Amino acid sequence: MSETYLHRHAEGTIGKLSRMFGAVLVAGPRQVGKTTMLRQLTSGVHYVTLDDTIVRAAAMETGNTFFRDHTPPVFVDEIQKAPNLFEQMKLILDESGKKGQFFLSGSQQFRVMKGVSESLAGRIGLITLLGLSLREIHGVADTSPFLPTSEYLESRRADLAPVSYDEVWYTIWRGTMPELLLNEDFDWQMYYAAYVRTYLERDVRELVNIGDEIKFMQFMTACAAMTGQLLNLSSLARDVGISQPTAERWLSVLTASGIVYLLRPYSNNITKRAVKTPKIYFLDTGLAAYLTKWNTPGVLKSGAMSGHFFESFVVSEIIKSYCNAGILEPPLYFYRDKDKKEIDVIISDNGTLYPIEIKKHADPSKSDTASFSVIDSIPGVKRGEGGVICFYDSLISLSPQDKVIPVRFL
Repeated sequence: MSETYLHRHAEGTIGKLSRMFGAVLVAGPRQVGKTTMLRQLTSGVHYVTLDDTIVRAAAMETGNTFFRDHTPPVFVDEIQKAPNLFEQMKLILDESGKKGQFFLSGSQQFRVMKGVSESLAGRIGLITLLGLSLREIHGVADTSPFLPTSEYLESRRADLAPVSYDEVWYTIWRGTMPELLLNEDFDWQMYYAAYVRTYLERDVRELVNIGDEIKFMQFMTACAAMTGQLLNLSSLARDVGISQPTAERWLSVLTASGIVYLLRPYSNNITKRAVKTPKIYFLDTGLAAYLTKWNTPGVLKSGAMSGHFFESFVVSEIIKSYCNAGILEPPLYFYRDKDKKEIDVIISDNGTLYPIEIKKHADPSKSDTASFSVIDSIPGVKRGEGGVICFYDSLISLSPQDKVIPVRFL
């Protein structure tokens, strides 16, 4: 394999899943390194890709004999292109009872892959892979999901990478696609132009008949311009000149293919004043920067959208830490109410809510955590430790419960 292979934090989770289940499916956006990682982990195992039209035709037409030609254990790449194979896997696994027989990758979410839940329920381990995390880029070994607790932060302090302010902004601008980060000579603009074209031609057409690719591109760009903000579907539809049902359908495509993430508002029966609209985040800030034409890190960090991009990057990093640990639905929310009280991220863990504020400045104060007190008024939950994630260079306490958390602690 490539000498520049970067070890992924999901590797341990995949090993664990392969000992528990007959099949393991790694889903995630295009070009985040699913194939590279699985080939690294399954060296010596048969490899077959359904991107190959001849192989795909064989899988679709003679699915019942496909695994005689490609005997397990086998790694099948782009499995969503031949969903009929799931039924064959089920029969083989039921007969053999063996673990770790099928390693699968796909560039769609599990819930839109026909056959995963019906055929392989209880027989398949699922994991989502996203772009490289800051920890992976800098070789940090700690794989634990992010929590703003003293215990987590002390554990991280023992294995911190010296990441400068400019390096963070460079990563936000360049994005976290492995190929782009490992090849400094790759032209950023050309890479993302090709990425978008391939995404439209392959992934989008598989999911929906969009009809007008230019309008879909405009829609994607309008979503990128909204990253880190409350989703406004009617505004998106109006700006692009499409109906709201079309906007909803296209947004579901961007979500299903791992391009955007919708952060749900925290609400229960008591929090009636809370907004019900999700926030939208691009999971790769480099792609969002390309679409919205922030063409250098310097222009991006001093531009009007810098706060939204920094927030998008932090939320994406937190999501990655949960996905890499095999948590399919990260327990992340935000809070905003009609009184303008807002908490950027709330992590829910065992009945405790951990509040996080995200600020791009480097001079945090106690006022940044003022909205955290909202949690105290929600019955039935406990308010955990919180923090302000920002560019300050030291981990310090703002109060007995809240800390200033430098970006490198993510």
